[in-house]
Amino acid sequence: MMDENEIEGAAQELGGKVQDAVGGMAGDASTQAEGKWNQAAGKAQQTFGAAADEIRDNVVDKPLTALAVAAGLFFVLGFLARR
Repeated sequence: MMDENEIEGAAQELGGKVQDAVGGMAGDASTQAEGKWNQAAGKAQQTFGAAADEIRDNVVDKPLTALAVAAGLFFVLGFLARR
């Protein structure tokens, strides 16, 4: 199942590719750079969505493991906060 961030990221990346191409054909470096920026931002959002989807699947498949990881994380954060 795809996360909404993956879908939005793919759309932003596609829009960035179009913007990059239009900027390149028009000779507008600013538009081209903005297109490349949108491509990178879209790719990052896709990666975030895929990671969130993977974490969600692992929590559903292995709830005790997820609970143990969360407890360990909060233990470490609590330890660091006391310093």
